[in-house]
Amino acid sequence: MLEGYDYQHPVSHYRFTSQGVAMDMAYMDVAAAKPNGHVVVLLHGKNFCAATWEGSIQALTGAGYRVIAPDQVGWCKSTKPEHYQFTFEQLAANTHELLKSLGIGPAIIMGHSTGGMLAARYGLLFAADTERLVLVDPLGLEDWRAKGVPWQSPDAQYQVQLKTTADSIRDYERTTYYAGTWKPEYEPWVQMLAGMYRGPGKAVVAWNSALTYDMIYSQPIFYEFEKLRMPVLLMIGDKDNTAPGKQLAPPELRATLGNYPVLAKAAAARMPRGTLIEFPELGHSPQIQDPARFHKALLEALNP
Repeated sequence: MLEGYDYQHPVSHYRFTSQGVAMDMAYMDVAAAKPNGHVVVLLHGKNFCAATWEGSIQALTGAGYRVIAPDQVGWCKSTKPEHYQFTFEQLAANTHELLKSLGIGPAIIMGHSTGGMLAARYGLLFAADTERLVLVDPLGLEDWRAKGVPWQSPDAQYQVQLKTTADSIRDYERTTYYAGTWKPEYEPWVQMLAGMYRGPGKAVVAWNSALTYDMIYSQPIFYEFEKLRMPVLLMIGDKDNTAPGKQLAPPELRATLGNYPVLAKAAAARMPRGTLIEFPELGHSPQIQDPARFHKALLEALNP
């Protein structure tokens, strides 16, 4: 649970019961110096934590937004259940209950990567409480299973996750998240993730990771973009090539997966109020790779 790794803001805990299990959902609640009356909820990705939103928290609170940044159940400083049916609906409901406990109604829901899939599902489930969506290089812009990416069982994925090291994380992130580049400021996020695989909780961390990979593969949002009636801002690094499971696909299929410039344009066109912002030279994590440019574009879009 990332013991010994301090977040940049105080961490609070929402305690509840889900699927018969006592849960502890860690989150940061960061106030704005000059509140504008709006709340932004930041939903992290698969290989990220609430802490990796550090730059976005600073930019948003500086612009007047209250920010809520939770660690989802199964990730980072939150509970890692030994048995849990992970669904995007369940994670969205957990997040909605957290916001209700804080007296928060409609909010801007902003998700990155897997958090983008979760944000879209949140918007579909809780449209009345979704002021707008911001999807940063979201997964789910294509249906990998329907395209022919082979299924990998949670047991097999668990064995893969047990082999996670700082080197394997860094190699993957360099190629996918940062378009083949690397800067020293990316390294803390590598060590943050790797730390969970160095302690006695390694097995349950790996098991939760395997279960959530299965959730990503088997629960597409691709077919429901037309149902997102709120404003949706897609922010895409065009060098992104993320496609979970593509290493299992035959070469001819693998080459077609994760084409974010094409996928994002098609998705935005299907959303009734969709807007697309592209960063041609950036990868899967534009908010980390070029924070100044990313946050300038974000704040201009939120405050036209």
